[in-house]
Amino acid sequence: MDAQLLSYYLKEEDCWGLDSTALAAKIEASIERGYIPRAIVVINPGNPTGQVMKRKDLEDIVKLCHKYSIAILSDEVYQENIYTESKKFISMRKVLHDLGEPYSNSVELISFSSVSKGLLGECGLRGGYFETHNMT
Repeated sequence: MDAQLLSYYLKEEDCWGLDSTALAAKIEASIERGYIPRAIVVINPGNPTGQVMKRKDLEDIVKLCHKYSIAILSDEVYQENIYTESKKFISMRKVLHDLGEPYSNSVELISFSSVSKGLLGECGLRGGYFETHNMT
């Protein structure tokens, strides 16, 4: 297997927001080199930055994944650990379904969550689960 990591970076000056144009360019460049992206990892809320992705950023990811047939691996473990009223967590699943067809019935999503990070980001015993959508 000749797998390659295709990194993308968030913009600190935009509250760790996504540059969807840069991400699309990376995907295109990867395809031109003969590497077909299969999945993207999205960590929201972010750890340790505390960043919470904006709905538009999440929508852009879903649309790019639809265009290029890329599965989304959405790590949402820290959704209960947001310590500001100015930012609200929105799940990738909600965004996917709110966008409707063709996204809601075609973009593959695996959403990860936890039962050991819900109070104060506590460590120790671990428990988690995942949910899948549109997996064939």
